[in-house]
Amino acid sequence: MNKLIISAALVLLLAGCSGNWGWYVVNPTTEGGMINLKFLISGLYYTILLSVTAISISIVVGLIIALPALSKNRYMRGINRFYVEIVRAVPILVLILWVYYGMPQLAGIAINVFWAGVIALALSDSAFEAEIFRAGIQSVNKGQYEAAHTISLNYPDTMRFVILPQAIRRVLPALGNQLVYMLKMSSLVSVIGMQELTRKANELVVTEYRPLEVYTILVLEYLVLILVVSAGVRWLENRMKTDERG
Repeated sequence: MNKLIISAALVLLLAGCSGNWGWYVVNPTTEGGMINLKFLISGLYYTILLSVTAISISIVVGLIIALPALSKNRYMRGINRFYVEIVRAVPILVLILWVYYGMPQLAGIAINVFWAGVIALALSDSAFEAEIFRAGIQSVNKGQYEAAHTISLNYPDTMRFVILPQAIRRVLPALGNQLVYMLKMSSLVSVIGMQELTRKANELVVTEYRPLEVYTILVLEYLVLILVVSAGVRWLENRMKTDERG
């Protein structure tokens, strides 16, 4: 990661030698450049908060939606398929706009940009989470159910203490990928005025008229953020594998 950051810094330094480019707008050695960089980085808090809140909700909703898919009742399975297919078919940007502008008219309740983004992202991602959990639960050997039955565990306890712990270990990489996906898709919430990374970059472009320079910093911000999150997911995955072996 350090090599990547150093390489990016060298690219910016070399590019700054060109008189046609204005890297001075993000030059940390100047007062104006430092102010612009702080302005850009200030959107990081809302990007992380938005993404973590949305995926936390989507994981819970996704697990609830996944359970009917495991039922022997075809109507319960139909509920799962209907939800998953309908939600996955709607583009996230369209869902964000519908939640922010449509739900207040439908429910009569005003929704601020943060919660509109959370609801839209969580709703969209919950369909994918449902499929991840369904696949993870179905991958657990049926003998685990039989073993739980022999010690008189009911269905909720079987899922809680036997099946879900094993399923979560198996789907952890997929859940980590969804968090990365959520971090990237959170940029779409900028269209309704959410002050996250992309919105900050757009506002700075309007004032500085330097889209290449500003959006390059934006790319680097997302790149570093995603690399850190990916490293954290890999560490957690390896830790859980170690605990399982122990």
